[in-house]
Amino acid sequence: MTDDELQTLIEDATADFALGESETAIVKLTEATAAASESFEAWHALSEVNFSLRRLDQALAAGERAHALRPDDLFINTTLSRIWMERGDKARAEHFGAQAKIQGWKDQLKNPGQQTDGIK
Repeated sequence: MTDDELQTLIEDATADFALGESETAIVKLTEATAAASESFEAWHALSEVNFSLRRLDQALAAGERAHALRPDDLFINTTLSRIWMERGDKARAEHFGAQAKIQGWKDQLKNPGQQTDGIK
């Protein structure tokens, strides 16, 4: 699968999810992660869709895979914080929430005057 084909598949899955076709989105994202196991975007999207379906184990597994690929990403840290909170592990939720805040601050230092994450 080419990079363009992968990107199209992820975008199609995201559109499916937005239209309420969550299972179709899961199938496409599973295909994307199988074809490109190093695709942060595919793993993160798979985590988010599973989270929205309350499939917390699958959301966590995909989220941890995305985090392994990009541990300093603000959004995956936020996703993992939400998952851990839903699973009832406040300490882990706070850990990932703090990581997201730190990354947000780093982004603000790199881009003064531009708020990119809504975290203050």
